[in-house]
Amino acid sequence: MSNTHHIVTAIQAFNDNYIWALAEKNNDKITLIDPGDAGVCIDYLQESNLVLSNILITHHHSDHVGGIKNLLEYAKLRKWQVTVYGPASENIAQLDITLKEGDAVTLADTHCQLNVLDLPGHTKGHIAYYNKDILFCGDTLFSGGCGRLFEGTPEQMHHSLSKLASLPANTLIYCAHEYTQANLAFALAVEPDNNDLHKYSELVALKRDKNQASIPSNIALERQINPFLRCHEPAIKQAAQAYSKKKQTSDSEVFSVIRAWKDNF
Repeated sequence: MSNTHHIVTAIQAFNDNYIWALAEKNNDKITLIDPGDAGVCIDYLQESNLVLSNILITHHHSDHVGGIKNLLEYAKLRKWQVTVYGPASENIAQLDITLKEGDAVTLADTHCQLNVLDLPGHTKGHIAYYNKDILFCGDTLFSGGCGRLFEGTPEQMHHSLSKLASLPANTLIYCAHEYTQANLAFALAVEPDNNDLHKYSELVALKRDKNQASIPSNIALERQINPFLRCHEPAIKQAAQAYSKKKQTSDSEVFSVIRAWKDNF
């Protein structure tokens, strides 16, 4: 998937991870986002005759950081200069530059600038990288779903997702897992009368039958079909109330009920 200047390529890892490779047209330098597995990344670099220039990390979980050490060793053998960026408030040993909301990353080799958002919820220090075209959001927002709350609170996660929902409608969402079909099965249980959701579910099923990725999604679509971005909608509120047998007084309380429901779905 490409925009005007840049190309984003999925490198599949483990059972359902996506490691993203960000490149510029007619340029052999690339940036990797959340390389949990060095082996598949090195294979991609060799097959495509590319040079690793930067690594961007969204959070500390091993399936996102596990490949950094071996990638840096591989780069050192080839005398490549690699800069590793990541969240300021998480303990990740190999970071060269730590980031928080309001910071910007300028990837000079690929003429790309990305802004940083703090997205606590999945982990306490989770961050995302974005510009007007693309969003690398790790395990915060998935197509049709959102990440589990391992370290943050429901209130934090709801606030983080609200930040993402406010990004421009055509922003392409590059999340880190192929969870879409399972997420949509849950979304349909929450909001069975959502026609947009039914249409999208059918489209995703066709893609997955052909072993095609369902990612990237975009912000406009997720606003229409993702229950975790729709906690203000009457249908979602009613579903949360029916599930919990009590009325929620805020959108974040609705989110908390829906997230707990998904955990047990």
